[in-house]
Amino acid sequence: MEGEGDVVAEQSKHDLQSLLFSPDRDFLIRNNGDEVIDSLLVYLCPVNCVKVDNLKGKKVGLYFSASWCGPCQQFTPNFVEVYNELSPKGDFEIVFVSADRADEAFKGYFSKMPWLAIPFSDSNTRDRLDELFKVMGIPYLVILDENGKVVTEDGVEFIRDYGVDAYPFTQERIKEIKEEVEKAKREQPLKFFLTSRSRDFVISANGNKVSISELEGNTIGLYFAQSSYKKCVKFTLKLIEVYENLKAKGEKFEVVMIPFDNKEESFIQGFEKMPWLSLPFKDKSCVKLARSFEIQTIPALVIIGPDGRTLQPDVVEAIEEHGTETYPFTPEKFSELDEKDKAKRDAQTLESILVSGDLDFVIGKDGHKIKAKDDAFELIFISSDRDQTSFEEYFSEMPWLALPFEDDRKEYLDRIFKVQGIPTLVAIGPTGRTVTTEARKLVMYHGADAYPFTEARLKEIEAEIEEMAKGWPKKVKHELHEHELELIRRPPFVCDGCKERGTIWSFYCEKCKFDLHPKCALEENKGTKGDKEDDMEEGTKTKEGYVCDGDVCRKA
Repeated sequence: MEGEGDVVAEQSKHDLQSLLFSPDRDFLIRNNGDEVIDSLLVYLCPVNCVKVDNLKGKKVGLYFSASWCGPCQQFTPNFVEVYNELSPKGDFEIVFVSADRADEAFKGYFSKMPWLAIPFSDSNTRDRLDELFKVMGIPYLVILDENGKVVTEDGVEFIRDYGVDAYPFTQERIKEIKEEVEKAKREQPLKFFLTSRSRDFVISANGNKVSISELEGNTIGLYFAQSSYKKCVKFTLKLIEVYENLKAKGEKFEVVMIPFDNKEESFIQGFEKMPWLSLPFKDKSCVKLARSFEIQTIPALVIIGPDGRTLQPDVVEAIEEHGTETYPFTPEKFSELDEKDKAKRDAQTLESILVSGDLDFVIGKDGHKIKAKDDAFELIFISSDRDQTSFEEYFSEMPWLALPFEDDRKEYLDRIFKVQGIPTLVAIGPTGRTVTTEARKLVMYHGADAYPFTEARLKEIEAEIEEMAKGWPKKVKHELHEHELELIRRPPFVCDGCKERGTIWSFYCEKCKFDLHPKCALEENKGTKGDKEDDMEEGTKTKEGYVCDGDVCRKA
């Protein structure tokens, strides 16, 4: 992590007295289990008041965080564990710099922290620290050494990736860890994945400990799952079938569950029905492994080969489709399965994707716009609603057909069309073969004109689009915007002139994300720049002034 932040870290040095204290305050507050005091009474320096002398000779972390921030809420419990393990050393302290907007929110959040804090009432110091360290997102952790020198501004990343091992959080220590990691990956990759500093075993459902060394030479499936989660429950049954079939054949295949259960009782009840091994409940390695393998959703099954190297990043879909045939999970096997899938797609019919045993029907309605163009068109709604009532209410607004609620065919359709999100619209041609899985995008851009969604029709549309723009200038200046606007193809947008929806062509300013319909850009200028600036300012406001992206809440 050698970048601009490291240069700042090398050059910055601070006096703790002037950094953390103000002319009216020479203390920090500590949460010691009592009510957090933050008023004039604190000047009496009760037991939860800490003087500056207590920080001399210590490494100090400034933790910028807030109760309303989702990534902070996820990071703080892990940080507490690291702090509690390091605090007996006596040379490390954390100071919480709150970004909360209300005293009660601060108190509730700080009550979960075992370290120090700038009093909430001292907003001047909190704002000054925020500006001094150029905090653009939270959680954010700056580490200072014993002399007040900035060691790193990447404390959050160091702790997320390496935990206690990152101490004392220097670039040198991180370099050492990375070298140790690479060596472990080369020499004992399976142990690297599955062991921790305090554990060199996995557990069986009966509670026995199984040494990780006993797994060497096996093909290993790392099963990321939550026992009670509906999708995991369903896939677990399929995986048990595959696992037991392979074991019966004498194959050297083992599964190790990486549990993400929230309650130990749920984990125990789920795991006792499984024939394989698992990491212990709430083991710290679970999160580390999920980050290492970039697990985005569960269930997920990562395959580690007999040599300890990753064979496949996730085989859940393959096992659902092909079962035991996926073994031994090699690239050659997956190429073979791809060919099989291609042949199946080429032979696809409407019956092959919509008929399953006795399920050979849909439920229906009458009439919609494309139907008026071509009676040989139908649309079938595949619901992802949570309950029958929601399904019925939503379907009542639709003029087309549907699969019944919780129909078993939905799971198969999700899988063969690789549905990653909703809404998704798949177009099936008259022969039953797939025309496109991107029909939603085509309808958004072109409406009913996109029908029948074929390559030939798309070429016709493309020609119509190019013809539409003939004679238009490539660039224009307009009263509503200070910069020159360029004619480009755009996804659906809202015109900043007339506020109506637009598609395909826009006169656009990349710098300001400003759109004008061609009709608005090419007609006589309307409106004033002042009106537009008011609109833009209003549109940029977000809750708390931050935007969260999963790992951090950044200033908008």
